[in-house]
Amino acid sequence: MNTNISFQKINKLAIPALIAGIAEPLLSITDTAIIGHISENATENLAAVGIVGAFISMLIWVFGQIRSAISSIISQYIGANKRDEVQTLPAQAITIIVLGSVFILAISYPFAKQIFQFYNASGQVLAYCISYFKIRIFGFPFSLFVFAVFGIFRGLQNTYYPMIIAIIGALLNIVLDFIFVYGIEGYIPAMNIKGAAYASVIAQITMAIIALFLLLKKTTISLKIGMSLHKEVPRLLGMIGNLFIRTIALNTALYFATSYATGYGKEYIAAYTIGINIWLLGAFMIDGYSSAGNILSGKFLGAKDYKSLVVLSRKLFKYGLATGSIISVLGFIFYNFIGQIFTKDLAVLAQFQHVFWIVLLTQPICAITFIFDGIFKGMGEMKYLRNLLILSTGLVFIPTLLICDYYNLKLTAIWFAFTLWIIARGLPLVLKFRSTFLPLIKHY
Repeated sequence: MNTNISFQKINKLAIPALIAGIAEPLLSITDTAIIGHISENATENLAAVGIVGAFISMLIWVFGQIRSAISSIISQYIGANKRDEVQTLPAQAITIIVLGSVFILAISYPFAKQIFQFYNASGQVLAYCISYFKIRIFGFPFSLFVFAVFGIFRGLQNTYYPMIIAIIGALLNIVLDFIFVYGIEGYIPAMNIKGAAYASVIAQITMAIIALFLLLKKTTISLKIGMSLHKEVPRLLGMIGNLFIRTIALNTALYFATSYATGYGKEYIAAYTIGINIWLLGAFMIDGYSSAGNILSGKFLGAKDYKSLVVLSRKLFKYGLATGSIISVLGFIFYNFIGQIFTKDLAVLAQFQHVFWIVLLTQPICAITFIFDGIFKGMGEMKYLRNLLILSTGLVFIPTLLICDYYNLKLTAIWFAFTLWIIARGLPLVLKFRSTFLPLIKHY
């Protein structure tokens, strides 16, 4: 098979996916930066955004895994030249995920207070959490719809349309954040943290509308559900189930981190909020190459082109390592400036700058881990990914956090635990990939 996996081919998929990937954390980062500069109770508001953001990110990551499952199945069918056989699957997948998201909204909304008390929020921070969450959660079904559509586009080897959708959503969110949070004198009152929530919801609804339009007008995919289930629905649900459990394990780590940071005090959770948003931004930037791995690995596996699969992994390893290193270097160059984008509180800045170097050093490691994570998702290896993350969280992250917390390392404990967690997730993926596919190819 003469397969094009040149630098240009990979980047044609990776760069639009990278830009699209940045849009999701930009929604949270915009809220964080703007809320951190309001005139009243900025630190408490910033803490609330961080806590609610952690919970909503957990929901999106748990249920948004349908993107990878859809992409994996569609790309494998395309690789096997069986595109027509997968036409009715996307509509059924979208229906399943949207109904699930509405159910989650309905059961979480009434228990907002209890949810964020579970995160150790109290007093004014808890009040801000509740008001912010009860608005922003209404964007959840629209976000999952967009994630599902992105999965369809990825499976069709198209990352351009998700990029367009994401850019529009991110820019709209930034503009509305300024308008709703700070207000326009004489026209729109300043809504502070509620304004940030309204901005996010409107941006998510807009992205869903555009995604629906492009799916119907620019692809042959039908949204007719059909009278019978597609034969791949059981496999899709199995993938989603494994990814669901996997993401619960992932968010267990994030819950422990957020809960401990909140317990240390408002300056600590505010500093953690800045750090985790920057960490997630780096992760989503790497997601461009991870997405290319997801898309192409499924295609090569479907075509049984193992040589191209190995070549792809080696090239993505190099590109990811370079990208992660660039992020680290830029972070160190602007080390003192970056925190000031989000807050002027000297106590928060001191805590942030005390641990930011760890966030930066993990970027190349994160890059390699996320790229191989994408490759394994593309190959449909959801069960292995599930087991690996459960073990990494239970045997590495939580024990490391507890031990380091015992020695009163506070935010350093959290970020040291994240570092070992990422290594424990990535190294086994690299070793398993090599042991599985290197023996299948000759002259390599």
